[in-house]
Amino acid sequence: MSQRDERLIEEWDRKVVWHGFTQMADYQPFIIARGEGNWLIDRQGKRYLDGASSMWCNVHGHRQPMIDQAIRDQLDRIAQVTSLGMGNDTTARLAGRLLEVVPSGLKHVFFSSDGTCAVEAALKLALQYWRQRADPRPEKTRLVALGAAYHGDTTGSVSLGGVERFKSLFAPLLFDTIRGPLPDGYRLPVGVKSDESCGYYLSQLETLLAQHQREIIAVVMEPLVQGAAGMVMHPHGFLRGVRELTRRYDCLLICDEVATGFGRTGRMFACDHEGVTPDVLCLGKGLTGGYLPMAATLTTSELWNAFLGPQEAHCQFFHGHTYSGNPLAAAAAIASLELFEQERVFEQLPLKASLLGEVVEPLRDHPHVGDIRQCGMMMGIEIVQHKEKRQAFEDHGQHARSICQRATDAGVWIRSLGDVVVVMPPLSILPAEIECLGNAVVAAVRDEF
Repeated sequence: MSQRDERLIEEWDRKVVWHGFTQMADYQPFIIARGEGNWLIDRQGKRYLDGASSMWCNVHGHRQPMIDQAIRDQLDRIAQVTSLGMGNDTTARLAGRLLEVVPSGLKHVFFSSDGTCAVEAALKLALQYWRQRADPRPEKTRLVALGAAYHGDTTGSVSLGGVERFKSLFAPLLFDTIRGPLPDGYRLPVGVKSDESCGYYLSQLETLLAQHQREIIAVVMEPLVQGAAGMVMHPHGFLRGVRELTRRYDCLLICDEVATGFGRTGRMFACDHEGVTPDVLCLGKGLTGGYLPMAATLTTSELWNAFLGPQEAHCQFFHGHTYSGNPLAAAAAIASLELFEQERVFEQLPLKASLLGEVVEPLRDHPHVGDIRQCGMMMGIEIVQHKEKRQAFEDHGQHARSICQRATDAGVWIRSLGDVVVVMPPLSILPAEIECLGNAVVAAVRDEF
């Protein structure tokens, strides 16, 4: 490639491509040309360990031969088939395969293109269900979401959100959500002990459900870990408690496992840790191994049956996307699921998660590290001004961003969420690479202060 072409690419990336959640006024091009295993490689050949799984979606590494071949094989057959009144064999096989790994009782799959769309479909599906079931409940029109929730960037999913910087600007477009507690094990309310926190938060949620029982469609939550909230970890038993409350107060449970699904927490799904089957499960990110855009909204036969009837009843699900169930993405997803078994991923994860915790342990006593939170291969390192007071810096996350930049300069790519440095490598990461990742993070924090 000529120098002129190189300059053009950089110019287009800086001035034409509009990067999400990025201030384009000071964006400096960071252009990746290719990948190898758990590494990203830029145009100059510099290698970066992918410590963020390419925004939490890459599972088995880049250029994984089995997934590459599955996509090539599907290309030789057909690349796109609509799911509106038509199907294809690859997507049907994926749907059947998903039923083998998701929590028991989920029997039907609606495909879409990304996690936000999976959540949006879940909201519409849940509302339509209450209006069309044998004993309709049209008064159920409101949703409950947790404090600091994040479920995506469409209008419906932003309405669920509890992170003000993501939603305040769009307030005129949003619907009202009943806001539940933030079950944060790090910043507990005054007087609440750690072993009391689960009951405390469930009690708060029950008060809301009792007050609004007649109008609640569903409780929507990320199980175990709230990712964009800053890797907030829920107390053990909270998910199971929410499931029991939703049954008691006659509303649905929608679990958003876009970030936590496909092995991130150490099991295939976060719901598996507490034996919970939600009424609706939303999947995305790791579904295709991080290769192609695809998401899924799964539900039970009870909900599915409310959408069955004669054509003139007009009770079909009024929702759909052009690329729903794309066969190329489905082929990648099938290969990814096969790799979990072939590579014995879950047998290796406990050791990898333990090693990840060990390599960052030296930071636990650092005066500006307030907390190190970990669930499987999901980790958040919270940067604070005062450790004892758990007080944040007034820099809007600048220290955390600077730490991530230091790590990137050293060849390890990670990103921050506010004051939290997020570490979430591919599940395929090797022990030596975990040590490289941890050492870079530790050095970056120490150099920052």
